[in-house]
Order: sequence, then structure tokens, then C-alpha cells
Amino acid sequence: MPYIEGRTVHDADAHIMETPELLETYVEDRFRQAVRRFDVFSAIPDYAGRFEAVRRRHDDAEWRAGDASQILLRKNWDALGAWRREDRPAALDHLGVASQLVFNTMLSAFLSDLEHGDDLGLAYAAARGHNRAMAAFCGIDRRLLATGYVPLADPAQAVAIAGEAIAMGCKALLIPSRCPRDHAPSHVALDGVWAQAQEAGLPIVFHVGGGGPLLSRAYFNNGLPPVPDFHGGAENFRSVDYMAIPNPPMQTLATLILDRVLDRFPRLKLGVIEQGASWLPGWMRALDSAWAAFRKNEERLQKMSLKPSEFVRRQIRVTPYPHEDTGWIIANAGPEICLFSTDFPHVEGGRNPIKRFDDALAATPDAARHRFYCDNFVDLMGAGLAPALRAA
Repeated sequence: MPYIEGRTVHDADAHIMETPELLETYVEDRFRQAVRRFDVFSAIPDYAGRFEAVRRRHDDAEWRAGDASQILLRKNWDALGAWRREDRPAALDHLGVASQLVFNTMLSAFLSDLEHGDDLGLAYAAARGHNRAMAAFCGIDRRLLATGYVPLADPAQAVAIAGEAIAMGCKALLIPSRCPRDHAPSHVALDGVWAQAQEAGLPIVFHVGGGGPLLSRAYFNNGLPPVPDFHGGAENFRSVDYMAIPNPPMQTLATLILDRVLDRFPRLKLGVIEQGASWLPGWMRALDSAWAAFRKNEERLQKMSLKPSEFVRRQIRVTPYPHEDTGWIIANAGPEICLFSTDFPHVEGGRNPIKRFDDALAATPDAARHRFYCDNFVDLMGAGLAPALRAA
């Protein structure tokens, strides 16, 4: 019996768990040594030994007998299909989701740092390697929707890599919410990226990890004992970090709206994934306030065909966290925007996301609930979602 049954539910946030050899397997030979500096695995105590134990468990028939019952209990590398592509279709069957939009776990920050460095050749080579890896992993099942990374640092190369990602089968283009070093994300030289996505019927998406450094480390020099992070470790992700997560996408989306990118590309859809949604209602009101206050003197605002909040409802989709009051967000932002997600196989997604969201949506009208679990995702993904998977 699958975890979800009797209704169509799309998962707007799922992940692969990278293995050390993943990126270097898919980059061009001349960049292979350079990408080895992505050494997050070396920071995991006894990673090699621990991952060998993971491999043994995944090859053990008795342990695998619990695949279905443990589908949301085993996390990270222990989760079914987290790193072994052949196992992922079975994970989807046990979850009962109609599709999953799939992201990397650890590469986004590395890719963002590369495009803010001085070697753009390496930055774009690493992005291409990432995209080949994602397309290969997700190619095993049409329910798996790969995200392809597009660095915005060099507009000409961004346009080229966007086309390549679409051609290799990526179903969404992942861009950083961090502003490029030398130009705005709304720069007209990037119109070729948005045009290709719109023409292909595929969304542009943001994900947590693509916003660059969120806070000055001085915020944590408070004279108090160190606070353990969300996973129980030391000083990695805490409540103060959490408060800064939506800041980069809020600013980048506002820039794209006010510089009329969404006006010029009215069929372009954008997804904001794993960055919460409690900020949505106030941000939408602030956008409208900025438009009203400044349009007298700004020609770009005078030319806008809609109010900023109307562009949000038409073209932007966002995943709340399961601990947020999703019913309140929908009531105050509108039923068109929010999306269901599991964050599979990460710990943050919890053990029972359907229950947590259902509880939060208890007073939400049925039509809006259906949009949350199904229709808004179908709208976001457009041509990237096979027609047979869209059924309500």
C-alpha cells in the first residue's frame, strides 16, 4: 500500500543524494581534477566507511524487505532511491506521488560559488556536468523531472547552457537567487534564457542553497553557548539562518517583476522551492506598495500590464514548509501559488508530510486544497510534465 493513495499528488521538491564521484563522472576530462575540490564529503567523519555500510544495507535482502514500510523513515543515503537510480522508481511507487521535481542536495552552493569566482569556464563546465548527471539519474522514469542548473554570470553562456539543458531532457531550469556579480538577474541580455524556457513550456526554479551567504557570521558572535543545528550537529543551520532563507528569492523575484521580465514573458513560470512561504502575503503587499509609490517617476512601472501581486498569482509558485500554517498562507496570498512537497529523502521533510499539510489545510476549501496538491504543480511544470501524469 503506497503512502499516498486515492488522489493525485505531485511532489515539488525531491532530491538525489550525491556520491563523491558523481560530478567528476559527468564533467569534461579537462575539468575533472578541478571539480574534485568540491570536498564536502571529506568533512563527514569516516565518510568512506559509513557509505560502504550504506551500500551493504542496500544490497541486503532482509533490510530491503522494509523498503515500503520505511519509505519516509529512512533518510538521506539510507533512503530508497536516494543515490541508486535503479531504486528510485520503486521509491515513487511506495510514496504514491504522480511525479517528483528533482534537485541536487549538496552541489548548489558549490555551483553558485564557482559562478561568483574568476574561472567561468570551470563554472559552466561544472554546471554542464551537474545537468548531465541529473538528466541521467531522472531518465530512468518519466515521473522524475530533472532540474538543470543555469549560471547567470555570463549571459551568452547562460543562453547556451539553457538550451543544452532543455535538449538533454531537463524539465526545469534551476537558477541562483543570488544576484550575479556584475549585472542584475533581470538584465535584458538574459532574455534568451527566459525565451527558451517559455517556448519549451518549462519553468525557471529557485532552490534553497542558491542564495549565497545568507548572514554575516557576526550574528552568531552573541556571547552565548553555540546552538546545535537542525540535525543536532554544530553550527550549521539554526533558527537565525532560517530567518534569512527567503531574502535572496524575495529580492530577485521583485527585480524580475519590477524590471518587467514577467510582463515581457507572460507564459514563463517560476518556482520557489524549499524556501518557505510565510513571507508571501506581506511581500506581495510590499511589491504593490512599491509599484504605487514609485510609478509616477518610473516608466518601467507605468508600462506594467498588471499589479505586481497579480504577476505573482499568474506566474510564481512556492512550496511552504510542512511546519508553516499553509492554510493561512493560501487564504492571504491566493489559491494559485502554493505547492505540496516532501523534500524526499531529507530529514527536513519529516515522516508524515501529508498529515501535516492536511491538518494545516483543514479549513481550506476543497478546490484550493486540490490546487495545492495537484493543479498548481501541473501549471508550473507545463510541457515538462507528461500529459498522462497530470490527471486530477
